[in-house]
Amino acid sequence: MFFTKNTKAGSLLLAVTLAAGALLSGCGSQKPSTAGGPVQVKAMKVITQDTPLSYEYAGQVKGKNEVKIQPRVSGTIVEKYVTGGQQVTAGQPLYKLDSRQYESAVLSAQATLAQSEATLNNARTDLARDQELLSSDAISEQTVTTQQSNVNQYEAVTQANGALLKKAQENLDDTMVYAPMTGRLDVNDVAVGTYATAGQTSLVTLGSVDPVFVQFSISETEYLKYVDLHALNSGSMDSATVSVTLSNGEVYPLPGKLVQADRALSENTGTLTVKALFSNPDGMLLPGMFTRVKLSGEVVPNALLVPQRAVQQLLDKSFVIVAGEDGKSVSKAVQLGEKVGSYYIIKDGISADDTVVVEGLTNLQEGRDLNVTMVSPEEMGFSLTASPTEKATSASSQS
Repeated sequence: MFFTKNTKAGSLLLAVTLAAGALLSGCGSQKPSTAGGPVQVKAMKVITQDTPLSYEYAGQVKGKNEVKIQPRVSGTIVEKYVTGGQQVTAGQPLYKLDSRQYESAVLSAQATLAQSEATLNNARTDLARDQELLSSDAISEQTVTTQQSNVNQYEAVTQANGALLKKAQENLDDTMVYAPMTGRLDVNDVAVGTYATAGQTSLVTLGSVDPVFVQFSISETEYLKYVDLHALNSGSMDSATVSVTLSNGEVYPLPGKLVQADRALSENTGTLTVKALFSNPDGMLLPGMFTRVKLSGEVVPNALLVPQRAVQQLLDKSFVIVAGEDGKSVSKAVQLGEKVGSYYIIKDGISADDTVVVEGLTNLQEGRDLNVTMVSPEEMGFSLTASPTEKATSASSQS
């Protein structure tokens, strides 16, 4: 047993010694091994062109006008001319309230007005007679003055009764409820037989559907950088281009324009609420829908663009591998700018003459011989408006 243990220990020691010797021999040179030959990579020239910048924000569709329709008079609903969710036009009848008491009020007001008008006419006739008698000194001037006062009083009463009749007629007219604007009703409408109280009961909510707002928030920095300050505050914000992407990934076909901005930044978030106006002739945009808002306006002249997948990041540093004039790989530290589609704008670190490696970066070290295949952005699927798939690919290549 003792002999066997020593034999196994000796064999283990010999194996460790041989492995260490092999490791030391492999580390004896600082030059990268070229045993595998040149590294196969794909590369492309740095793109130089005027590049528009854009930012995306989470947005939500809001109705441009929305109103809760309430009756002006109280009464039981006896007719309903619409259904929930229906599209209606301005002036279209919606509901009919019980009008019997208001019809009676109109008849009563008409009778009262007729009585006061008759009294007024009699007083005017008496005044005319008294004025003739006064001219022949048959009555005193005081009698005429008193009768004139009676006429003035009856005129005031007649005007008041006329106003009461007008109010009674308006109340009768208000038993029919009309749509105040063109739009779409919500589905939470009241039923026939419901007693509606004037100014309190909400019969239905009506909202306009064309045009609509898309509301979103931007940071203070973006506000100052991408939107002209004076134009935003003055309400003429034509310098910015606005588009929205729907939740199914489709881009809404009609462009929008910035029309409103809040007067101050939010104290809680430090962002500014902005509204863009979009035409909605087909009713595709419904209030409450969530969208992605794309806001663009500034153009960077002669921007240097490299694909996002070509950028490697280590801690707070960013690098790209370029093909040197001697055919070897060269690592260059770069300062990243904005993301634009599949690309980064490079602020510093490379020039327009550089050729950047975009594929084959795995374990690629500086100083390796390269076998470069030049490719075009189209071949690699790069674009200034990256799809979600390209964004995911770009993100995974940098991780």
